[in-house]
Amino acid sequence: MMKWVMTIMLVLSLIFGAATGRIGEVSEAFLSECGGAVELAFSLIGIICLWSGLMRVAQAAGITELLAKLFSPALGKLFRGLKKGGAAMQFITLNITANLLGLGNASTPFGIAAMREIEEEEKCEDGCASHNMIVFTVMNTASLQIIPTTVAALRLKNGSADPMEILPCVWIVSALSLTAALLSARFFRAFYDKRRAK
Repeated sequence: MMKWVMTIMLVLSLIFGAATGRIGEVSEAFLSECGGAVELAFSLIGIICLWSGLMRVAQAAGITELLAKLFSPALGKLFRGLKKGGAAMQFITLNITANLLGLGNASTPFGIAAMREIEEEEKCEDGCASHNMIVFTVMNTASLQIIPTTVAALRLKNGSADPMEILPCVWIVSALSLTAALLSARFFRAFYDKRRAK
């Protein structure tokens, strides 16, 4: 889907650039922003590598098991049926921890691993997503953040004098989006169960 969105944006840029006589500016923007994208990727690699490495060390040191136990009362209510100290819950904990630190890209490998472990633990054979998979997906997408590391790094790179001044807004918006996502998942689960019962 995204490839079509990007293709349409590219084609529309060329069409409107040609129609308004600004095709030279469009071409210049393409060339300069390609370099900008590479620079941005390299500026984020360091942060992502650092936190991904720390997460791996935490996993090897047993810190993730400790975090899983710490989060288990809340996560146990959200992810019913999963083993408290199981691999699925540990990867869910890692993913949530990475998201809390604002490391969306670093949380992706843990999210994929968590989804695989949930699928294996729940023996999903029909190709459909289980309720736990859906809850994890919406929770990962909404992602409650305490420290928006990636956004702060981007703001600092673009000359912000105080890259962390957005913290109160980030806390409010991420808490509201997470609440809305979880309530939606719960509502649609109840709706689906009621419909299937008929």
